[in-house]
Order: sequence, then structure tokens, then C-alpha cells
Amino acid sequence: MRIAVTYENGNIFQHFGRTSQFKLYDIEDNKIVKSEVVGTDGEGHGALAGILSANSVDVLICGGIGGGAQAALAGAGIKLFGGVTGKCDKAVEAYLKGELSFNPDVKCDHHDHEHGEEGHECGDHGCGKHGCNH
Repeated sequence: MRIAVTYENGNIFQHFGRTSQFKLYDIEDNKIVKSEVVGTDGEGHGALAGILSANSVDVLICGGIGGGAQAALAGAGIKLFGGVTGKCDKAVEAYLKGELSFNPDVKCDHHDHEHGEEGHECGDHGCGKHGCNH
């Protein structure tokens, strides 16, 4: 099994469509046997599901994620655990124990708005122009 986590400095990056890296974990006998950080080569939103599929990912753990990306992941057969925060390694360990706390209804609804915020992330930023339900 292979698990991917949106990655930034050891933490779960909170906007799937803007992640520049994934941390990939190879799992055997319910244990992490290998992990590596891979870049997305500047690809975003729709192309990211293809990158995960090409890397044989079975499960994605992330923060905020839009409906289009959720549909692309489902179409690729990748199981989604969205609305997760904190350290990547701890989230994967919790997943393996069956204890991962996630929001099954996570969604971002701001993709059509102008922010003027470079590097904008979903989360507790309080810009007031949209909402991420996680």
C-alpha cells in the first residue's frame, strides 16, 4: 500500500490544489517501510490526481480539498482522508492504527474568488472571502 500526504516542512499542507510536495509512504504489514518527498513540478488542482495515480497511491491524507479534486481522486480509485491537520508522520501512524481523525465532508468553496494572497492556504486565516469546512 502507498499513502500520500500533502507536505510542507513536516506538516500537512492545507490546500490540496496548491501543494508543491507530497510525502509518500510505502506500507507493508501495516508498518512504514519507506518514505520520500516528491515534488509536483508546479502542477496544480486537476493534474495532482494524475501525479498520485502515476505514483501508485492508494490513500491521500490532506487538509482542504475542492469537489473537483475529490471527484478526480475517486475516479482514480484513491481513498481520501481530508480535513486533517498536524504532522504528516503522526497522521500516517494514526491512519495505520485506525485512529485518524478526519472530516469526511471536507470541501473548499473559494476556487472562483480573487484573493490577492500569494501562497494562500485554507485554514484559520480569516480572510472572510470564503470558507473551508474542516
